[in-house]
Amino acid sequence: MFRRQARLRREYLYKKSQEIKDKAIQNKKDRLKKSLDENTRIPTELQKDALNLQKRLKWQDLGPELAEEGGASKSHEDDEYRWAGVEDPKVMITTSRDPSSKLKQFVKEIRLIIPNSQRMNRGNYEMKQLVNACRANDVTDFIVVHEHRGVPDGLVISHLPYGPTAYFTLSDVVMRHDIENIGTMSEQYPHLIFHNFKSTLGERVMNILKYLYPVPKEDSKRVISFANHDDYISFRHHVYKKVDGKNVELTEVGPRFQMRLYEIKLGTIDIADASDTEWALRPYMNTTVKRRFLSDDDGWVVEEEKL
Repeated sequence: MFRRQARLRREYLYKKSQEIKDKAIQNKKDRLKKSLDENTRIPTELQKDALNLQKRLKWQDLGPELAEEGGASKSHEDDEYRWAGVEDPKVMITTSRDPSSKLKQFVKEIRLIIPNSQRMNRGNYEMKQLVNACRANDVTDFIVVHEHRGVPDGLVISHLPYGPTAYFTLSDVVMRHDIENIGTMSEQYPHLIFHNFKSTLGERVMNILKYLYPVPKEDSKRVISFANHDDYISFRHHVYKKVDGKNVELTEVGPRFQMRLYEIKLGTIDIADASDTEWALRPYMNTTVKRRFLSDDDGWVVEEEKL
C-alpha cells in the first residue's frame, strides 16, 4: 500500500514538473510569436534560442485544449482540483504541538468558518502519520495552524492526496468574541468573494482557498471575503439580510485576520523538504520597485517566476 502511494506520488510530481517545463517553453514561444507578428525587437533573453523556437513554431499543433486557451499550456488530466464542485471537500484542522488556549480557541473558530471541517488534537503524532490517516479517510485538505507566544502567526494548507501545499503568515488576528456587536454564526455554506487576484499566482492562490469550501445554495445569507491589497489577504466573515429592495445590511461575525503567502510546494506537507518549490517569496523581491505578485501580471520578473 505504501509503495503504491509512493509510486503514484512520484508519477504525479514528475508529470507536474513536466507540465511546468512545457508552460515555460510555451510562454517563450508566445512572446517570440508576438514579437514577430508585431515586427518588434525580440526580448534579450530569447535572442539566443530564437531560431530554435521559431522552427518549433512552424510545426506546432495547438490541439483543441491549447487552442481554446489561446496557446496557454493547461492540463486537465493533471489538475489537482478536477473533482472540485462535484464532491464536497472534507477538511481536517490541527495545530502545532502543545498549543496554547488561545490557539485552541482560534482553531475552533477556523472550524466554524469552513464547512465540512473537523478539528483534531495534535498530541504526539508525527506529521506523516496525520497525513496518512487523512488520506485513508478521504480528506481533501489538511490545515495546520501555528503560533508564537500564544499568538497565531502561521497557516499551512495542504491539498491531498498529492498537493499543493501553501504557506501563509497570519497577522492582526482578532478573535470572534473580541469583535463588538458580534452576529450569530450561520452554518450555511458561504458565498465567496475574491478581490484583486488577477495574476497567474493570484489565480493559483484563489483556487487553493476557494476549494476549501463546498458550493453554496443561492439563498445562503453568509459571505466570506478574501481581499488582496499589496499581497496581504484580508479575511472577513459576514452575514447579511435584505432591508428594503436591493439594500442589504451586513453584520460581521468574525474572526478577522490578514494572510500573506510566502511559499507554495508541489507536494504535501509531510514531504515538504523533498518537494519542488512552485513559488517562494525571496528577500530581494522587496526592492524600491513596487511589485505585486497576486494582483499585477506586470509585477512578475522572469527569473523569479516559478509557475
